[in-house]
This record gives sequence, structure tokens and C-alpha cells, in this order.
Amino acid sequence: MNQNEILRAKNPLVHCITNYVTVNDVANSILAVGGSPIMADDESEVAEISSIANSLVINIGTLNSRTIKSMEIAGRIANSRNIPVILDPVGAGVSKLRNQTVENLLRNIKFAAIRGNLSEIGFCAGKNSSARGVDTNEEKNLESMEVASIVAKKFNCIAIITGAEDVVTDGKNFAFIQNGVSEMRKITGTGCMLSGILGAYIGASENHFDSSVSAVASMGIAGEISAENCRGTGSLHIGIIDALSQINDDTISKRGKIRYEKN
Repeated sequence: MNQNEILRAKNPLVHCITNYVTVNDVANSILAVGGSPIMADDESEVAEISSIANSLVINIGTLNSRTIKSMEIAGRIANSRNIPVILDPVGAGVSKLRNQTVENLLRNIKFAAIRGNLSEIGFCAGKNSSARGVDTNEEKNLESMEVASIVAKKFNCIAIITGAEDVVTDGKNFAFIQNGVSEMRKITGTGCMLSGILGAYIGASENHFDSSVSAVASMGIAGEISAENCRGTGSLHIGIIDALSQINDDTISKRGKIRYEKN
């Protein structure tokens, strides 16, 4: 079976400790692709929830002292049960609290995948990226390859950098994905939604590289499909979730703008 078919057949339970600005969109996106979200972030229950989940997504978008402890507890429990953990280091490099939190999480938790923009993943790699928003020139593409490769090898994970051209790598294999539309940047939370979707795909499959490629392509294709029929950013937003619920492996095969390289 292919990645979308595997996901919908397994219906993985995805435990999310995520951004409260976008928590509803994340949950609906996970449901749309065939997963089951649970949005629990109190430290008194996260260990119990993580122990029964198929994956854990940690998103530091709206970081606070209460949830930092919950992230650490949930991550350790997930690691002890060999449950894959996905990190979205939102705003890494922006503040001391975010920097310290990301550094501690990377030091103490094994991540199956780390997803962010070039600046965020650059922080995880220990590099000062010059990226500002979405860059499209060749220099930035090469920088994305380098940064993603460093993170994948350093943390033995799938590293994903999203931008005009998304990069997915395990350190040896690279996938470059050009699906998506620029209007998606006008919607709050598309990155958070993608991290939740990654949790669903990775929670359903042992092939984390292929499942990550499918997740990233699905989000981009959903944006394209929605943009074909939307009347503005509101309908684009809802249309993405509609499209995610309809995407299958055949859709990705026909519409995916994916090229592969080996390091």
C-alpha cells in the first residue's frame, strides 16, 4: 500500500502539544487526512496520553512555562515507547526562551522529524541563516539542502524545510517539492497544520522519509486545489481542509511536483 492508503487504513492517534492559535485547524487537518487528533497539554495527563498515541507532535508556537514541562514529559514517554516525535521549532532563534527550549528538547528527546522554515531549522543546525521569509533563488536552495542535511545527520531524523521549494531529507536521500501557492502565506497556521499532518503520516508508517514526502506534497497540493476555486483567504483556508480530505496516492502521483536526489 502507498502512504495515503496506509494512513487512512491505520487511522493513527496523533497527540499534539501545539500552538493554541491554530489548534483547531491542526486537529481538523489531521482528521482530514485520516488520523485521529488528541490535543492534550496538561502535565498531569500528557504521559498517559503519549503512551497510547501513534505519534507525538510538539509545536512551540505559543510557548509558555506550563507547556514546556508537558513537552519534556510527553517526549520522554514517547521515546521510551518507540513512538515517533515530530518537532516544529516555531520562532527558534527569535527569543532566549525559545532558543533554550529548543536546545533542551533536542538534547533530551529523540525526534523522528523536525520541520520548519530555513531560519528555524538553521537554528537547530547551529547556523545563522540569512533567510527572510520565503526565498526562491539558487543560493537559498543550496543553503536549505546544506542546513537540512546537517540537522538530519546530527539528530538522525527526517529534516524538512518548507519554503518556495520544500526540502525533505534523511541526510542521504533528498526530495524537493514545489507544490503550493503563495496565497497560503496569508493564512495563519499552514505550517502548524503541516506538522500535524506529518504526525499522522509518520504515525502510520515506518518509512518516515516517504511518509514525510507524501505529507508535504499533500499540503501543497491541497493549497493548489483550494486556490483554484477560492474567493479569498477565508475560502482558501477552508478549501485546504476540504482538499486534504480528498487527496489520495493517485492525486499525489498526478499532481506532485517532486524530484529526488541522493547525496
